[in-house]
Amino acid sequence: MPDDKRSPYALSRREFVAASLATGYALSAQPAGAQAIVTDQAGLEAGAVWVPVQGGDIPAYHAMPAQGGPFPTVVVVQEIFGVHEHIRDICRRLAKLGYFAVSSELFAREADVSKLPDIESILEIVARVPDAQVMSDIDATIAWAIGTGKCDPARIGVTGFCWGGRITWLYAAHNPRLRAAVAWYGRLVGTPNELQPTYPVDVAESIAVPVLGLYGGQDQGIPLSTVENMREALKRARAACEIHVYPDAPHAFFADYRPSYRAGEAEDGWRRMLDWFRRHGLA
Repeated sequence: MPDDKRSPYALSRREFVAASLATGYALSAQPAGAQAIVTDQAGLEAGAVWVPVQGGDIPAYHAMPAQGGPFPTVVVVQEIFGVHEHIRDICRRLAKLGYFAVSSELFAREADVSKLPDIESILEIVARVPDAQVMSDIDATIAWAIGTGKCDPARIGVTGFCWGGRITWLYAAHNPRLRAAVAWYGRLVGTPNELQPTYPVDVAESIAVPVLGLYGGQDQGIPLSTVENMREALKRARAACEIHVYPDAPHAFFADYRPSYRAGEAEDGWRRMLDWFRRHGLA
């Protein structure tokens, strides 16, 4: 990604490597709570990489077992806060279980959102990111993983959180070669625009990948009526998909570094995700 064409907020190679090899949460999401989960790198190969994409490269973080392979692979799609410590830790958690996990900075062309001071500033950046670009970048992330020789191309899945939950549904419709996907509390309906022309409910019948959706019944941004709309639309999907709702959980109940974290629901959701992957041949 040439520096002379990048956003003033975007990461240079040196800046990204420095940031990715250090621990830290997005500025607008700090301070992290005492309950934040920290997964070490013992037995893992983990760190910053560059993924070739259309027009240049984007930074990413990967983690996998230090020995063996090829491994089943999971693309972890970020929240609006970018690939900060929480997303990197999820990659390490998956790697400890035998997966190759990789998460690309899907806002890298527009900004280093981890350094922005408030959510409003981040949302302005997110609104400028085309869905088509995101789909292409995830395609490129998978191609990069396969190219390492450590990814089993027959066993690839996706999981994503918040903004990444919406993207997970869309990518499942985009790439029927996935084994499985799990979407955590991603928006299901919305007002289309030129850069984000569809929402998950619009593409439900095109989904040929088994997708599990995990949602909170107390999510103030995702009404249960929209979850029911998605359930109805999924009856026409080409693959068996399911949505599980935790009645008392708010939005971002898996985000262990935030006040929204709910340990019981998060642990159950993680178990359901792993079971979903196993049921559909990803593990």
